[in-house]
Amino acid sequence: MSRLISLLSIAASVVLTPAGAEAACTFLQPVGGGETIVKKKVERPKGLIGKAVGRTNWDTDFVVDRPYRSFKLFFTADSTDSTSYPVQAFLKFSDGSNLKVADEQLQPPLGTGRMFGPFTQVQGKSISQVNFRIGANDDPNATGFSYRISVQGCD
Repeated sequence: MSRLISLLSIAASVVLTPAGAEAACTFLQPVGGGETIVKKKVERPKGLIGKAVGRTNWDTDFVVDRPYRSFKLFFTADSTDSTSYPVQAFLKFSDGSNLKVADEQLQPPLGTGRMFGPFTQVQGKSISQVNFRIGANDDPNATGFSYRISVQGCD
């Protein structure tokens, strides 16, 4: 009888855990802390001299605090405009190198966006940050656009 109960327990756990179950994902914190869903507006570079020099708010880094199997990156439009916006994303490694995983021009309607990934861990590398870059010097019309971004690390 106890063997039958053990077999039924095993069978129940197999039925309750589907073969293609989604991995558990956790939102990553932005560098410097704050909310895990970052809200920003594309701004012109501050202190711009010419077209190539100046501080921008285009980059946002998220801290990878432990090893994950994969990463999902989310971008959502909070405003609309007739201009498309450059969206890039990078996996940054502890050795100082990086890998560009997204490079697109988006013009999403208000409240819609895009998920990038999942991107799997790179063999032999340790990911320390995930970076989003929204905006570019070569498109000065892409300012004023509001958006939300977030990153999930998945086991």
